Amino acid sequence: MTPDTTEAAPSRLPVFDKNMCPEDMEKMVKNAQAASNFLKAISHEGRLMILCHLASGEKSVTELEDLLSARQAAVSQQLTRLRLEGLVTPRREGKAIYYSLTDDRPRQIMEVVYDLFCRSDD
Repeated sequence: MTPDTTEAAPSRLPVFDKNMCPEDMEKMVKNAQAASNFLKAISHEGRLMILCHLASGEKSVTELEDLLSARQAAVSQQLTRLRLEGLVTPRREGKAIYYSLTDDRPRQIMEVVYDLFCRSDD
């Protein structure tokens, strides 16, 4: 067996040490909590699929039901969780409700997830 000689890309993660000032440590804890909440929100298969579909643009609840082959109650439950976490935004048009991504974070994560788990090595 030969040792791996490939060089790892430099990390974009900051280096923290035990001598951090309290303000930096407090900020780090706050950011970790926000990241944890975000990751929990997307950790459900149904929510992940919803975000995947919304990454390509706004969809109605009915469209999401069809795309996911899921019942309205299940889709609405997952959309509620995503809305509470600030990841999606609803828009009402008549009786229809449309959802879109609130910002670019979910799209960026979906691109990474796609690259890691879905892209084929052709």
